[in-house]
Amino acid sequence: HYPWYAEVQPVGWWLANHVSDGREELNFDEFGTYSPRRRFWKLNGIIKQLDEDEMPLSSYTLIHRDAILTPETKTLIVNWAKAMQDTMKNHYPADSLSKPQRKK
Repeated sequence: HYPWYAEVQPVGWWLANHVSDGREELNFDEFGTYSPRRRFWKLNGIIKQLDEDEMPLSSYTLIHRDAILTPETKTLIVNWAKAMQDTMKNHYPADSLSKPQRKK
């Protein structure tokens, strides 16, 4: 559900672009269709961004103060992501989860 100010331009365009970019980066509606490697590294990204206080974005929490995550909530999410990675490590060969090496 979009807030009322999503109908005010150029804020609406910015918001639509921001949501679209976010869904391109990580879309939980499509998460199950990702390859195991991609899922594994998306989980790693979640852990990293929470550890580095990059999520949720400050531009979002400025208006949505209730979206600020408590340290306890961050720990729960990080623990969940790590548990998912551990499960994947037990179900997939290690080389199928490793990041591909970039060609030089």
